[in-house]
Amino acid sequence: MLSFFSKPRIRGGVHAEEHKAVTATQAIVNSFPLPEKLYIPLQQHVGKPAEPLIRVGDKVLKGQLLAYSQGMISAPVHAPSSGIILDVNDYPAPHPSALPIRMIVLETDGKDEWLVAPQIGDPFQLTPEDISLRVGAAGIVGLGGATFPTAVKLNMGRENHIDTLIINGSECEPYLSCDDRLMQERAEQIIDGVRLMLHGMTNSQGANLHSPEGGRAGQPGMTNSPGANLHLPEGGRAGQPGIKTTNAVIAIEDNKLQAYLAMQAAASPFSNIKVIQIPTRYPMGWDRQLIRYVTGKEVPVGCRSSEIGVTIHNVGTAYATHKAIRHGQPLVSRVITVSGGAVARPMNVEVPLGTLISELFKFCQVNSDQIARIVMGGPMMGESLPHTGLPTVKATSGILALTASELKSTDEQPCIRCASCVSVCPAGLRPLDMANNIRINQLDVAVDIGLKDCISCGCCSYICPSNIPLVQYFKYASGEVAARQQAQHKSEQTKRLIDARNARMERIAQQQLEEEQARIAAKAERERLKAAEQEALV
Repeated sequence: MLSFFSKPRIRGGVHAEEHKAVTATQAIVNSFPLPEKLYIPLQQHVGKPAEPLIRVGDKVLKGQLLAYSQGMISAPVHAPSSGIILDVNDYPAPHPSALPIRMIVLETDGKDEWLVAPQIGDPFQLTPEDISLRVGAAGIVGLGGATFPTAVKLNMGRENHIDTLIINGSECEPYLSCDDRLMQERAEQIIDGVRLMLHGMTNSQGANLHSPEGGRAGQPGMTNSPGANLHLPEGGRAGQPGIKTTNAVIAIEDNKLQAYLAMQAAASPFSNIKVIQIPTRYPMGWDRQLIRYVTGKEVPVGCRSSEIGVTIHNVGTAYATHKAIRHGQPLVSRVITVSGGAVARPMNVEVPLGTLISELFKFCQVNSDQIARIVMGGPMMGESLPHTGLPTVKATSGILALTASELKSTDEQPCIRCASCVSVCPAGLRPLDMANNIRINQLDVAVDIGLKDCISCGCCSYICPSNIPLVQYFKYASGEVAARQQAQHKSEQTKRLIDARNARMERIAQQQLEEEQARIAAKAERERLKAAEQEALV
């Protein structure tokens, strides 16, 4: 049984300035004007990019499948509005590099006309496997930022006996309040999504693993395009039949009282769903920190939380699950926080995916002359963007237009050995030691002392009185280590191919030699027999 009222010690973390007051007290804006064009990346999730199903010139309806998922870990992409496909090509990605990635360009027709989806009477009569298939077909991914395909996690929940589903409502990043408003305004729908997730993780061995009628194609009951079905991981039937995920815990930071009260009221009819308050401290939303605080369990290094009977989803993901199962609506829009000192009208606004940041800034009256930095996500773990001509995606929880006064000084000073970075690290690492080794290119040593356990939360950089950009060292080193491992893997693969080719050539040469020797031997035998015949005639 969960000890909901135990208070494990919180490791590390900081009390960052929140900057949430304005947006957290205003209702979600649903009147965002439909953009003339939407730029929809095919890679908005962890795993393989989606494969386009449409062609230039095709007319599509809102919610229609545009690109189907590929492989076991992937997610389909749907039309955020109705209109005509203008292009399928490479455009700048919403990433600090702005390198080109493949996108679908949709010219909207202004009608915003939905593709009609069949309604489900009682979704709890569906098998758990059907729930997963519909969630996967709707393109739902983790909306807390990780963007891992939700259906895969539901399938893993059936493979491993999950006794606790944690819904992450912490939203610990400064400025962001989209989840807060979602919980305040759509609590009943979120709770319904949580119940559907619990049902989707029930292990029902022998249940039908095929999708519902018409739902084989990446979108529940709407289209039947080849290859667009959700690919389930092998072993999806493993485990004990009939085992249910027994508890759901919705964890909300104690600075979100209205959200807590709304969620508590919505969850009150269901005894297996608990709503609890957790301390306001960044990064309380980190999965391992949250699991430890809520359940008292530690996730072993190198293991998944599902291996200890726990899985985590974001409140936005639960809401998207509700819409997908109850209404057949895929993930085509999301609530985004637009905030920062340069924003005249900060707000939480629901926008279609693929909306350019420039459109958002125009709607929110952003003063471009005051912008010192554009950030996608929160200021701690978000990414700086080079310009506003980039689209919003499934992972976009916020867009910040920060002024110079909101940014920390970049005037780096020598380390004073205060160990503040050590005390705030939630992973229990020694940031300065890792940074020192990275400076002298001793990346292997940095890995040995914990680089791979770093979550790039930015607490060390935030607290450092010397303004040392510690987290930037770790991001650089992590990328460099990954690049070296990839290069090594490529080198090893090339060596294996060369070795295989050499072995094949040796076998061919040996075979040719043996065949030549056999021919010579056969010729010699024929000559011997011929000579013997001639001798006999004499």
